[in-house]
Amino acid sequence: MTSLQDRLADGAYALGWSTVKKLPEPVAVRLGQTIADLAWKRRGKGVLRLESNYARVLPDATPERLAELSKAGMRSYLRYWMESFRLPAWSADRVRGGFEPKDLHHLTDGLAAGKGVILALPHMANWDLAGAWVTSKLETPFTTVAERLKPESLYDRFVAYREGLGMEVLPHSGGTAFGTLARRLRDGGLVCLVAERDLSSSGVEVRFFGEATRMPAGPALLAQQTGAALLPVTLWYDDSTVMQGRVHPPVEIPVSGTRAEKTSVMTQAMADAFATGIAEHPEDWHMLQRLWLKDLDAGKAPRESLAQESANPGHPVAPETPLTSETPLTSEAPEKRTP
Repeated sequence: MTSLQDRLADGAYALGWSTVKKLPEPVAVRLGQTIADLAWKRRGKGVLRLESNYARVLPDATPERLAELSKAGMRSYLRYWMESFRLPAWSADRVRGGFEPKDLHHLTDGLAAGKGVILALPHMANWDLAGAWVTSKLETPFTTVAERLKPESLYDRFVAYREGLGMEVLPHSGGTAFGTLARRLRDGGLVCLVAERDLSSSGVEVRFFGEATRMPAGPALLAQQTGAALLPVTLWYDDSTVMQGRVHPPVEIPVSGTRAEKTSVMTQAMADAFATGIAEHPEDWHMLQRLWLKDLDAGKAPRESLAQESANPGHPVAPETPLTSETPLTSEAPEKRTP
């Protein structure tokens, strides 16, 4: 983005956090739906990409069905934004009652075991609300990683927002983040990573809805290095004001094979769990960017462009997790905390 675009983006999000949270909830809901419908009618690049991605999830869907699904997807996406702008003003009771995850025992059992837990999520529904619920309802702090956004002031806003919800947010900077995450897990802590989109050039290739893509190696590598449980999580909305979710069974660490082979098997298992949840609730999967290798090759975009695409105002908020097989496993660099 240009300097002017940077300032406009920062100002827009500042306005959202300062204004939307003051609106009555029904007004905020209608505002989000209106913005979503207008964006959908414009048929911009994000909406077209969303439909293209949904076509991978539902290969037999008609054009009419895909258009219907992308409209619902944009409404789900803007619901996420309206909730996120309002989340800092929610009461503790509202946060604790705003999420109902199924099979929560996988998480509570993993924490009770004292070996640490890694929650890996795709871009579904409202992962920030899920995180706030964990810190509030379960009274369990956790650590995540965020790719740096431009301008720096916008990145700082998102870090402050998440830290205000009780999260520890680490900037991705070489092996430093991985070493800190590993220490948190060895201490029996919780790590949460949004992990279905790789921004590096060395992610793990997996089959996802029948086609090849790459996903970050970080979750699997952390599990192998620390012995922590790796739990995929999927989220969705229903017709109520309460978000739904499922904690999937632990991804097992293979008993044999090289580190790379184990990482490949585990990342594929993580991708399969994501696919199960996305297939059940595709409209709540907010993937407005290129994901599959065929699309990336067709666009001839370098990985730097992918990082910029992730950090633009169309979808800047997810804590992308570009921890890859090149990330040093034994990095013990001093911890770096964002102010």
